[in-house]
Amino acid sequence: MKNVRLSVIVSTVLTMAISANAQTFSVLYNFGTNNGDPLNPQYEGVIAQGRDANLYSTTPNGGNQSAGAVFKMTPSGELTVLYNFDGTDSGGPYGGLTLGTDGNFYGTASFGGTSGFGTVFKITPSGGLTVLYSFGGTSDGASPTAPPIQGMDGNFYGTTVYGGAGFYGTVYKITPGGKFTSLHQFNLSDGYRPEAPLLVGPDGNLYGTTESGGSNNYGTIFKITSTGSFKVLYNFDSIHGANPVGGLVQASDRNFYGTTMLGGASNAGVVFKITPTGVPTLLYSFNGTTDGGTPLASLVEATDGNFYGANYSDYGTLFEITPEGTFSVLYTFDVSTGANPEVTPMEHTNGEIFGDSSGGGLSFGGTFYGLTLGLGPSVTLNPAFGRFQQTIGILGQGFTGTTGVSFNGAAASFNVVSDTFLTASVPLRATTGPVTVVTPSGTLTSNHSFQTLEVAISPQSP
Repeated sequence: MKNVRLSVIVSTVLTMAISANAQTFSVLYNFGTNNGDPLNPQYEGVIAQGRDANLYSTTPNGGNQSAGAVFKMTPSGELTVLYNFDGTDSGGPYGGLTLGTDGNFYGTASFGGTSGFGTVFKITPSGGLTVLYSFGGTSDGASPTAPPIQGMDGNFYGTTVYGGAGFYGTVYKITPGGKFTSLHQFNLSDGYRPEAPLLVGPDGNLYGTTESGGSNNYGTIFKITSTGSFKVLYNFDSIHGANPVGGLVQASDRNFYGTTMLGGASNAGVVFKITPTGVPTLLYSFNGTTDGGTPLASLVEATDGNFYGANYSDYGTLFEITPEGTFSVLYTFDVSTGANPEVTPMEHTNGEIFGDSSGGGLSFGGTFYGLTLGLGPSVTLNPAFGRFQQTIGILGQGFTGTTGVSFNGAAASFNVVSDTFLTASVPLRATTGPVTVVTPSGTLTSNHSFQTLEVAISPQSP
């Protein structure tokens, strides 16, 4: 498809608060440029890097049947529609996609399926889609807006916004083959409307947020085991934030970081940190004017150790915040370059930040953007945990001619599958830490540590 590209050099003149290094913001694609385009990427809209180094995601609108689409985007901005939903098989795929260890992508649709309450699906990189499960709208859940994530046991775990005994939402488990188990039904006192993807913690448990409910009705942070043992870790109090739409990211310091849509000093949302035991720290309160506000997206921790996010208010902003709370606005959308970003930015292994906006652009269908910050290339692990002699996938670039792979210094046997994907066997001497790949262009380090599982992890009781 025709690619429309618009580049804007971002400098201290154009932003309200920015670091000394120049950044480049580029509109890589204007959704709606072509008939049948995906339209209006919204939360959660997770963007996944595939084994081919291309980017994969969904939109709830557009496609040739106006019920949403799955698309592939190259890092240079060439778009391919992989699948068009028709509203019957599935429709309204808000969530985006998760890359499975089998190389396929997994996602959800908010409606359609056998009973009309949404589905869980698998799609190949070439666009072959299989519906794995159709929600019934009862104890199993209804209307998911997040993709399932793959746990340490190889199964997928996710949430639905509605359904359950009180229609307050659910947590579920599903095998790659489609066997479904309902793990938890929210009851309002422990949360309501879980909209974000879950997060796998190093203890094997799953962590997530609810947009409302809890003791203060401002939302919750919760922990749940793979067998359904559930605990509320924190009830938002408005001071430390209120109504989180986005999910959690666990940083290298083992603390969780996230955003809330409202709350804080100006009720325009916050960035928060919370320990695994539930102790919160307010890092930043948005004022809703000069810095944006109302963040719907989650944060991404980049290879520089800082976090990057997107604000929805007005036309929206992109921002950077350090683990200590030092905040900078990096870019302000102006409608022509996009408006109202809801999707969490992601860091590609080439070092560029990618994301999209829900509106604006030349055709007002939203935009897909790139943000260059001078971050170096890295590798991504799929999965980021494993047992001795387990084969894992490694995503990156420039792998042809690779001469070595190591797990925290322990040499591993490996196989270069393509220039952007290789596999490696976890060596017996491996310990938890970074993975390095020695390529002809230099040594690449994983953007997150690999966790070695010496024995099968039994998720801890909350």
